[in-house]
Amino acid sequence: MLRMALALVLSLLLTTTVAQADEVTSTSAPDRSATGGATTLEDIMARQRGETVDDSYRRDNTGDASADPGAAQLGTLGGASDPELWRALRYGSADVTTAARNSGATTLVQDGGMWWLNFREGPLVTYGGWLLLGTIGALILFYLTRGKIAIDEPMTGRTVTRFKFIERFAHWVLGGSFILLGFTGLFVLMGRLFIAPYLGKDFNSTLLTASKLIHNNVAWAFILGLVMVLVMWVWHNIPDRTDIKWFAQFGGIIGKNHPPAKKFNGGQKIIFWSVIVFGGSIAVSGVSLLFPYELPLFAKTFAFLNDIGAPGWVGMSPLPISLSPQEEMQFAQLWHAIMAFVLMAIVLAHIYIGSVGMQGAYDAMGTGEVDEAWAHQHHSIWLDEELVKRGDPPRDAKPEKVTPAE
Repeated sequence: MLRMALALVLSLLLTTTVAQADEVTSTSAPDRSATGGATTLEDIMARQRGETVDDSYRRDNTGDASADPGAAQLGTLGGASDPELWRALRYGSADVTTAARNSGATTLVQDGGMWWLNFREGPLVTYGGWLLLGTIGALILFYLTRGKIAIDEPMTGRTVTRFKFIERFAHWVLGGSFILLGFTGLFVLMGRLFIAPYLGKDFNSTLLTASKLIHNNVAWAFILGLVMVLVMWVWHNIPDRTDIKWFAQFGGIIGKNHPPAKKFNGGQKIIFWSVIVFGGSIAVSGVSLLFPYELPLFAKTFAFLNDIGAPGWVGMSPLPISLSPQEEMQFAQLWHAIMAFVLMAIVLAHIYIGSVGMQGAYDAMGTGEVDEAWAHQHHSIWLDEELVKRGDPPRDAKPEKVTPAE
């Protein structure tokens, strides 16, 4: 009797344990028979709750490659089934053969760029767009309150060569290419958000295709102009003590007092170094985007920043130092666009001063000749140097002291 009772108790315990195990299994592994092995409502709800879902039922379900593609079957078609192929590519289990030596070339599908897409269509477009609109608005307001900066003294009719042909050529190559790059870059960045909904997807597609072609090729003209400008003008843009006085008097823009300046004043030097620094960064990141496998930039940069502890200075975690080519391009594109937005805002101010903002300023880059009155008002030190070179007395020369004869 004791043996029978003990056997009955063990049998009940075993039955209860199996039932509980079956219940746990059914909870952790939903029954997918009703969906043919596909995602269930329980999977979707679990993802929405932030739970980790075992997706091996999808990841490992890449079809039967040995199945006869021509067989009449209701199941998967193995390698002949496009959904199965894309699932294998999605989870990196497809047999991909590539002639590229870089292992990153075998990564055909990856979703690591969602953060990039969200930042690109969110903060980048929002803050970049407002930066440009705010700059334009500020310049219009300044023009309405200050007006055009006029030449205070009478025009002399005598001119002095401000910029030679080669200098003007480099300036217009740099400026013209940057304007084309700016517009085409904005089209590519904002076309889907602001052009396609109003002018249609076909028009947007044609515009973006042309913009990409222009952007990738005009970039080389921009780099050429950048190098030419750097070589010709770098020595004239080294800061000196005259810049301190120029900034102290706001360059004569506010008020009527025009401080002396050499060939480039303090404001022009800021424009020059902004173009060189930001433009150089735009050029390097742009070339990296054209040749992502040959010129990765950010993995080594992040490693250097981690070594010196830079992320900790602003409370950030260490930056990633192992980046795929796709991730390198994501970082490069964002940096490229951010630098471009900053430089576009600066160039807008430069265009304003060189056109409607200052009387006679356009002549310097138009014909290369400026009136002596304009040069004396804005670049008096440089004017005196040029007059001495051609044998004329300086404008600001003091009269010689005459010693009475004994």
